[in-house]
Amino acid sequence: MGHRPSSLDEPRPERASTPRLAVVGNPENRRVALFEDAVRGAGLPAPRVVPWADVLRDGGADFAAEEIVRLDSPGENAEVDRLLRGAGDPTRVEGSGRWYARFTAAVRSLRGGVRLDDPDELAVLFDKRLCHAVLGAAGVPVPASPTSGPQGAQVRGWDDVRAAMREHRMPRLFVKPAHGSSASGVLAVESGGGGRIRATTSVELAADGGLYNSLRVRRYEREQDIAAIVDALAPDGLHLERWLPKASQEGRAADLRVVVVAGRATHAVVRTSRSPMTNLHLGGRRGDLATVREAVEAAGARWTDLLGVCEQAAACFPRTLCVGVDLLPAVGWRRAAVGEVNAFGDLLPRLTGLPGSGAEGLDTYAAQVAGVLGDLARYRTGTPHA
Repeated sequence: MGHRPSSLDEPRPERASTPRLAVVGNPENRRVALFEDAVRGAGLPAPRVVPWADVLRDGGADFAAEEIVRLDSPGENAEVDRLLRGAGDPTRVEGSGRWYARFTAAVRSLRGGVRLDDPDELAVLFDKRLCHAVLGAAGVPVPASPTSGPQGAQVRGWDDVRAAMREHRMPRLFVKPAHGSSASGVLAVESGGGGRIRATTSVELAADGGLYNSLRVRRYEREQDIAAIVDALAPDGLHLERWLPKASQEGRAADLRVVVVAGRATHAVVRTSRSPMTNLHLGGRRGDLATVREAVEAAGARWTDLLGVCEQAAACFPRTLCVGVDLLPAVGWRRAAVGEVNAFGDLLPRLTGLPGSGAEGLDTYAAQVAGVLGDLARYRTGTPHA
């Protein structure tokens, strides 16, 4: 599967008037700053910044009909986190169900403008169970899951996880908060002989039973501890996925974050780790992309086919300009599955576009601005990105 045509390759149309961009985000966050830099770098006026805190406190925000509106992550702001999750301590893991309900309501409270992020698609992207079902229905390779889709199995606690492991012959699986991000609350669970069980996670279980995000990945080998974590997370909604063995680079498990803009895979980074979680903030390291390409081609596969899987996943969300796809290469590098599709998966500072992507020399934010300018006529008429 090769690349689909992209607006990044097309000449920019003559502009009858200068487009006006706006971004909903946390003004102090580097994400917003990087997007502002990209907009100004394209010769456009700085975008209007609408703080998430104002949206949440005021019950919405209004945009002019011609404003092109981009949403950015509401994360890394204690006040916004409190308004979304209702928790005073932003390091607490619990509350993702409340976060999801309030975030999707906030997105729907935005009025007017031309959107680069579709509210209905965001609601799917931030529910791993729904997202998994949409991907699977479109033929995107994904790990097996008993919780996929609205009719999937409900996980009320650890007993349900144990039952799913037996019934679906899944001795190794990931337990994920349905509405989580950045590996918060994720457990990589594996069972062994004699009923032994082990979970690898960044969750810190406090003496009072509270769950806290940690930058240190740890292992729990007492089933009662694992059960306590899962039971505490279950009310927020849990998603289960088979743990697929991944390819490795220099003895470390490897996966890829691939950013897809306007239908095309534009940026990619390899993440490697000695733990099941490759997130860079949890000790993962960037691997070598050229070595990955060589390994894929040496295995008799095509690099463009792996990127094509990411584009196929992004095509499930045609009204959202940019997504970050977590690609899980199988041992041997011949095949890959999609682990997640992230609405705000574009934070890859200083990384420029892939050769042949149409985004050479552009970071992820500049690529998005180029995508908007390339499809300016379409955005002005409110037609979704195809």
